[in-house]
Amino acid sequence: MRKTILLTVLVVSVSALFAQQDSIQPPYKKFPVYPPAKLLLPDNTSYYTKDDLPKKKPVMLMLFSPQCEHCQHETEVMTANMDKFDNVHIVMATTAPMPELLAFREKYKLTQFDNIVLCRDQDFFLFTFFALHNFPFHAFYNKKKELISAFEGSMTLEKVLSQFGK
Repeated sequence: MRKTILLTVLVVSVSALFAQQDSIQPPYKKFPVYPPAKLLLPDNTSYYTKDDLPKKKPVMLMLFSPQCEHCQHETEVMTANMDKFDNVHIVMATTAPMPELLAFREKYKLTQFDNIVLCRDQDFFLFTFFALHNFPFHAFYNKKKELISAFEGSMTLEKVLSQFGK
């Protein structure tokens, strides 16, 4: 009898712990709008914030690592198809040191695209906000900067474009 009661208490306790974990949502699900991040620009002095986003354009926020092969591949595919992103503003953010960000920018010639902003999340705000586990991470926002969807991991060009109805 005593073992049965002890086992029941243990099962109920463990179940309660798992139930609490399931109910914990990352902040981006609780606040489904573009996050109030302060991102360091490559000049190492200026910051990019929500106020700097274009007013009537949807936004793709991509969190990446310059060393991530999937991130590199997606950047190659995206830059090769920039004509399909003409009405999308792209913010690419990393926590990597600035020299790595600058090398990535140079390798993929990202300065030639007016609709791409490359920046550094030096405070790890976005990575916490999205509860990031894997690279790349994509968050898609409509023209009002409301969250459309978010994906962790690689995405095909078609799947990315479909988030904006293209």
